[in-house]
Amino acid sequence: MNPAFDIDALRAVVVGIDLSSFARAAVELGRSQSAISMQLKKLEQQAGTQLFVRKGRGLVATEAGEALAAYARQIIALNDEAARVLGAAVTSETVRLGLPQDFFDDVMPATLSSFAADHPKVHVEVRAGPNHTLGEEVQAGRLDGAIVFFPEGAGGEGECLCRLPMRWLRHKAVADQTVQDRVPLVMFDHPCLFRQATLAALDQADRRWRVTVTTPSLPGIWGALRSKLGIAVRTGHGVPDDIVCVDDGVGLPNLPAIELRLLRSQSVTPAAHELCEALRRETIDRVAPH
Repeated sequence: MNPAFDIDALRAVVVGIDLSSFARAAVELGRSQSAISMQLKKLEQQAGTQLFVRKGRGLVATEAGEALAAYARQIIALNDEAARVLGAAVTSETVRLGLPQDFFDDVMPATLSSFAADHPKVHVEVRAGPNHTLGEEVQAGRLDGAIVFFPEGAGGEGECLCRLPMRWLRHKAVADQTVQDRVPLVMFDHPCLFRQATLAALDQADRRWRVTVTTPSLPGIWGALRSKLGIAVRTGHGVPDDIVCVDDGVGLPNLPAIELRLLRSQSVTPAAHELCEALRRETIDRVAPH
């Protein structure tokens, strides 16, 4: 007889992977850590294979564990949908959204407002992160949808929502100063598409450069520019009022465009589908050139 996986145990697997911590999952689910451990052990016995391995002080999923988690998401979604249809009490559904920090001031609140109007009882998790991380999270099913930057014309997954020009950015107080020596750069940590495009453009133009500041956050970029420590490259979207585009007249090479794509998880609930549609709509309305 095939094993009957316990829905609560499957929920613990999904929450533990999403939070990257089964200790935090225990708190989130209102259970003890020992109870979560027993559920994981029972699942491994039923599956007949190791689902998790210890890494440092925590547990990470094996290939079999990731496979089980993907099925667990579908099982939980069907279970909760059936409970709602039949009028049974059910834990509030959670949908997960990812996007770059560039769009936190307009696309994110507009998407959440639009979605909440039709789904007031659904819990939304919003995550910021670098492109490669957001893409991996969608592919693994830990995010239901995300908007992600891609090199122009790169092909691959996702729906291209728009193309945006990359821009050289500088604080307005030094906007007109010509860059004659090595170009001082304020950059995101590696890997970063904007970083790669910036260095490629400078190298192709035979321009010398030096990195003055690296940071993992967009506010860090703006702070370094306000300190007049260099020049950065992003799109022109969401740029603060005291930061200006300096594409012309300061001796810098042309930059390529960059694509903004919508990635969706292969297995999403109806609510997650609606969230992705709201994200798509608001991104096109607020970001795409008109």
